[in-house]
Amino acid sequence: MKEILFEKVIDDFLIELRGVRRVSEHTYIAYRNDLFQFLLFAEENDRTAVSKIDEKFLRRFMMKLSADGLSKTTISRKLSAMRSFFEFALRNDFVVTNPAADLSNPKTTRKLPEIISIDSFRKIFMLIEKNEKPGKALLIKTIFELLYGCALRVSELCSLKISDVDLSRKTLTVFGKGAKTRLVPIGEKSLQTLHEYFRTVAGVNPNSSLFITEKGKQIYPRIVYNYVKKYISEVIDLEKASPHVLRHSAATHMLNRGADLLAVKEMLGHKNLSTTQIYTHVSTERLKKVYKESHPKS
Repeated sequence: MKEILFEKVIDDFLIELRGVRRVSEHTYIAYRNDLFQFLLFAEENDRTAVSKIDEKFLRRFMMKLSADGLSKTTISRKLSAMRSFFEFALRNDFVVTNPAADLSNPKTTRKLPEIISIDSFRKIFMLIEKNEKPGKALLIKTIFELLYGCALRVSELCSLKISDVDLSRKTLTVFGKGAKTRLVPIGEKSLQTLHEYFRTVAGVNPNSSLFITEKGKQIYPRIVYNYVKKYISEVIDLEKASPHVLRHSAATHMLNRGADLLAVKEMLGHKNLSTTQIYTHVSTERLKKVYKESHPKS
């Protein structure tokens, strides 16, 4: 097989990520940084051709990352990037085998996601109405409703167009990870808030962003993060009061109330069922905690 420079294959892979797979900018940058970090390691060890990379060499790279003090979670992410890269290389005949195929992620204890209670969610709404002017209060409440009521990722929320909301059918068209589109139901309480919010955008071009900044630009994740952090932090002390807490909370609350796991998976837009199953563990751990604190036989 003709020796092809590792850097050239990385460039081709990054083109596919952006042009074909249409990954988010965050994912693109993470893959690029991880791959060029490995490229530097490979060049330092005279492995400039992609065909010269084998499983043993990849293990050496993982050992170096560990020695540098990187967490198991970070190493697993970098290994995931390598697997994806070499799958691409194999598919395009740059290599004859995938040297990362049989590499396992470092064993980690998966941390259960933090959530807020339904009561805390109600308190947040009361605080928003108390602290904000009516127009801004409605904007923030609608953001909270979609993050929680429709279990959206913050990137999905920010990319919503007015036309993505179908009030009559009570559905939301969401453009998610991996350039995949899914249809998400809108609950009655979220629908009430959306009806009120839509009165403020009446007559606006349907292709315009659903949420805009004070300067008329599409809202961006940092603004949403600030709103969420401000109000979650006022009602509950969490390690990380981020928009994802609302998504975690929605999934956990649905499963607590008997929702089908596969249905929750589809609503969240998860690729693998194992990702959704973490929320069943949240429910179980909470049950154990209640039992331990309350049951006389505990």
